[in-house]
Amino acid sequence: MIAKNKLRSFSEYSLAFIQEHNDGSNLSELFFDAIDNSQDNCAIFINKLKEIKKQTKLDLDFFYDSDPAANSKEEIKLAYPGFRTIGIYRISHVLYVLGYVIHARYLSEVAHSETGIDIHPGATISYPFFIDHGTGIVIGQTCVIGQKVKIYQSVTLGAISLSNAEKLRGVVRHPQIGNNVTIYAGASLLGPIHIGDNVTIGSNVFLTEDVPSNTKVIIDKPQLIYINK
Repeated sequence: MIAKNKLRSFSEYSLAFIQEHNDGSNLSELFFDAIDNSQDNCAIFINKLKEIKKQTKLDLDFFYDSDPAANSKEEIKLAYPGFRTIGIYRISHVLYVLGYVIHARYLSEVAHSETGIDIHPGATISYPFFIDHGTGIVIGQTCVIGQKVKIYQSVTLGAISLSNAEKLRGVVRHPQIGNNVTIYAGASLLGPIHIGDNVTIGSNVFLTEDVPSNTKVIIDKPQLIYINK
């Protein structure tokens, strides 16, 4: 059984490290206390976290460049749920790859409960990555997301519901997203579809088929009907 309080402390310390709020001097001790006493896995985790620290800087720059409402990068660090969730995802993903699946899932659910953003730690997300608002976003286990992708609130990158879960374990079931893609609020992309580079997907689009690069996908423009009073 995992020690939830210790795991939360470990997560917060790791998050502070990648956001440059501490020097990471206690990472080994916290890893041994909250995760495992494996020195090899601890060394791998810390090295990966140093890589994530560099990625986080790029995420932060991308957030600042993408949102005119952001007055400073410090504001993004402190007050943007999407930025926090991405940081926790990147930490939990390393644990997931190392085989600490339950630990990783717990951390992802901590972020989910705090922000309303549900990112499975098994997903593969490149950098930089931007989430705006974030509430209601779902990113599934086998989803792959490329560089410079922007996702807005209530987007689902999910799987099509099928009956035989046992046969589907380990099978790609979620969207594969290219580079420089923007997915606006309320869009649902389902199944192992491929979205090319430089694609824009409009709000409330429901998509279950591939989209080639350099494409814009939108629903029909709504018809305005004026009623005379």
